[in-house]
Amino acid sequence: MIRRILVALLSLLVLVPLAARADDDAQALVKSVTEQVLGVLRQDKGIRAGDQRRAIALIESKVAPHFDFERMTRLAVGRAWQQADARQRQALVAEFKTLLVRTYANSLTAYRNQTVSFKPAPPAAAADEVTVRSQINQPGGQPIQIDYSLAKSAGGWKVFDVMVADVSLVTSYRGSFATEMDKGGIAGLLQALRDKNRRLQETPTAAVPGGNREVRRLDSRTSNLDLV
Repeated sequence: MIRRILVALLSLLVLVPLAARADDDAQALVKSVTEQVLGVLRQDKGIRAGDQRRAIALIESKVAPHFDFERMTRLAVGRAWQQADARQRQALVAEFKTLLVRTYANSLTAYRNQTVSFKPAPPAAAADEVTVRSQINQPGGQPIQIDYSLAKSAGGWKVFDVMVADVSLVTSYRGSFATEMDKGGIAGLLQALRDKNRRLQETPTAAVPGGNREVRRLDSRTSNLDLV
C-alpha cells in the first residue's frame, strides 16, 4: 500500500511540471508571435497607412501558421460538417481562413500604439489544450480582453478559437453559418463566404487616422462577424 502511494505521488510530481511546461510553451508561442507582429507594425508605415496587402502578408507569414483553420471551420459549421464532402470541406476551410485573415488585416491597418499584456494562465483542463489570456491596451480607451484556446498536435500548439470580451469567435460565426445553411445548405454557406470575401477584397476598410475604431471592431459583439 505504501509503495503504491509513493508511486502515485511520484507520478504527480512528474505530471505537474509537464502540465506547467505545456502552459508555458503555449503562452510563450502567443507572446512571441504577438511581439513579432507588434514589432512589424511599429516599423511598417505602409500597414498603418492602410495597405491591406502588406497586412495580409504579415498575417500569412507570422500568424496563420499557428492557427488550426480546419478545426475552427469544423466547429463553426457544427453538425452540418458531416454533410459536406471532401471538396466542400476543403473549400469551406479556405474561404473561412480568407475571411478571418482579411478581417484581421483590416484591424492591423488601424494600429495606433496599442500594447498587449498577458495574464496568468488558468488551470489546464487537459495537458493538450490550454488557454492563453491577454488584453489589448488602447491609449485613451478601454482594454479589450482576448483569450486564445490552443491544442497541441504533431505540428505544435495551434489556436482553434479566440474569445473576445468573453465571446467565442467560433460560436459567433456559428450563428451566421447556420442561417446561410438553412437557406441553401453547404453550397449556400460556401457562396455566402465567397461573396463576403469578394466584398472585403473590393472595398477594404481603411485605417482611421488618429483613432482606434477598427481595433474596437475586434469585439465580436459588433456586426463585423456577420456574413451579410
